[in-house]
Amino acid sequence: MDRDDQREGGVFPAIRHHGAVKGVTGSAHEWQPGPGVSVLIDCGLFQGRDAGPGGASADDLRMDFDISCVRALVVTHVHIDHIGRLPWLLAAGFSGPIYCSEPSARLLPIVLEDAFRLGISRQPDRVEAFLETVRRRLVPLTYDTWHRIALGALPVELSLRRAGHILGSAYVTCRCWPDGREGAPHDTVFSGDLGARDAPILPAPVSPESADVLVIESTYGDRQHQGRESRTRRLEAVLEKALSDQGTVLIPAFSIGRTQELLYELEEIIHTRRSDPVNDTLAWDALPVILDSPLASRFTQVYRTLTPFWEQEARERLAVGRQPLGFEQLLTVDDHEAHCRMVHHLASSCRPAVVIAASGMCAGGRITRYLKAMLGDARHNVLFVGYQARGTPGRVIQSRGQGGEVVLDGQTYPIAAGIDSISGYSAHADQQDLLRFVMGMQRLPAEIRVVHGDDRAKRAFKARLETACAERGHRGRVICPEG
Repeated sequence: MDRDDQREGGVFPAIRHHGAVKGVTGSAHEWQPGPGVSVLIDCGLFQGRDAGPGGASADDLRMDFDISCVRALVVTHVHIDHIGRLPWLLAAGFSGPIYCSEPSARLLPIVLEDAFRLGISRQPDRVEAFLETVRRRLVPLTYDTWHRIALGALPVELSLRRAGHILGSAYVTCRCWPDGREGAPHDTVFSGDLGARDAPILPAPVSPESADVLVIESTYGDRQHQGRESRTRRLEAVLEKALSDQGTVLIPAFSIGRTQELLYELEEIIHTRRSDPVNDTLAWDALPVILDSPLASRFTQVYRTLTPFWEQEARERLAVGRQPLGFEQLLTVDDHEAHCRMVHHLASSCRPAVVIAASGMCAGGRITRYLKAMLGDARHNVLFVGYQARGTPGRVIQSRGQGGEVVLDGQTYPIAAGIDSISGYSAHADQQDLLRFVMGMQRLPAEIRVVHGDDRAKRAFKARLETACAERGHRGRVICPEG
């Protein structure tokens, strides 16, 4: 009997999935430890063609499931595909606390302010009222500590541990006692999004000792990333090649996580190469790196204030006076007029530059204006450093490449610019990282639920997990739930 069906028969804890089961966006998982009460793990935005089991999609974000039992929300991290439906959750009547890590509590209002302005209202009073509601509900939790949460008389505890995905990211263990306090606890672990083992800035996730049920992402469950050293060399080589013809390199990037990793690696290249030439007219230490995203700039500023959560190597760079996220060649573009001027300048001049702009999947944001102005010019290049979901302009550009075309805001644009991809810069764990997370447990889960991936990735990771579990003599089941 599936655990979704068990809930109907009164067997707890139970899980229902309301998103990230038919694609990689819209994460929302409901954990019910007992009758009449539940905890929602994430409440994310759908993007591209992804949809929820209840019919929600990028075009219809209303809550498509019953929230009457939901007493609390746990946010694993602040990417929009994990928190973007929070305005709709509040509008549907949710009035409980919002639990998250301490860094996420700093970042979450920034993300939601942007999402609220874009998706609901630009009226300052409505935006501020919404943010004040969110701030009142936020309950920051320290990592690696058990926290008792209020679900009526039912004893329930939560624990957050570092996930290594973006600053503040966590995987969450939900603990309950199905037979009362005298019985053994039951632990359900929700991975959220896990980070790559050798990603910069943040420490890698450490596996939990055990779990009864594990809900794990599989975004890159069918592939391996390049190692960090080879990834950095490839980034350097791609930039040298792309900048040799006096063009601009456009990097669509998510405002939080991937952007900061990119800046960190670019600072390392510039620091190491310094006066070496990028091309005949430009040295590395004169290469402008343009961060054209007010949201990314705000996140980067917050990253700089939360250095205690950085990993050791990053803190050592700070100790010797380097500024991995604020180096001299980094230029930020804030207001709209300056953005328009920058697009015009780079499109019409022969000035080599690197531009990092949101959105990461080219589905709106400032990157769109750059693409409209520069995709048709072979001097320029587009470099993808993260996952491109089905149905997004980014996936179209990436898959069709030079000679193809893409529709942006209803108009068709030819693709003459060079197109490159470096998968290693994804903030997501690859198949080996995911497998290591599971197999690192001393006691493997009786049930593993593979979510948050395209069908091929989920199937491939499911098969790999089944093989690895069998090799350890473990008889637990691995499933890909549909809802």
